Amino acid sequence: MSDLVLAAGCVLWRRSPDGGGLEICLVHRPRYDDWSYPKGKLKRGETALEAALREVLEETGHHCLPGTALPTARYTANGRPKEVSYWAAEVTDGAFVPSNEVDRLAWLSPAAARARLSRPGDRIQLDTFLRTGPANSGPSCD
Repeated sequence: MSDLVLAAGCVLWRRSPDGGGLEICLVHRPRYDDWSYPKGKLKRGETALEAALREVLEETGHHCLPGTALPTARYTANGRPKEVSYWAAEVTDGAFVPSNEVDRLAWLSPAAARARLSRPGDRIQLDTFLRTGPANSGPSCD
């Protein structure tokens, strides 16, 4: 389908600095006033995983280690079909700097992240990640 929008992103996670378990990263995009996972459109010649890692870095300032592939989201955005590939990814290092595209970042407990997600359909990726667990989120790429 020629008007299909291809995008990719990550359910970015870390172990809580205070030892309280897992935290999930959500970003706020002022243009849409929404909370979502870091994600974005593929550039020409880029694989979905390459795009996901680039978008995480661009939107959050963090590098990450990709793990398990998560369910692909399919929906209509601005009248066009959109397909977003997702991976679980553990943050490795970096620091967030607000921008015009992403003005806020939140590290939340899984329950708080689930409640804050703007698109109810995005809960599928989080639920799958929580079912499979970070122990199964080791590297799935070279």
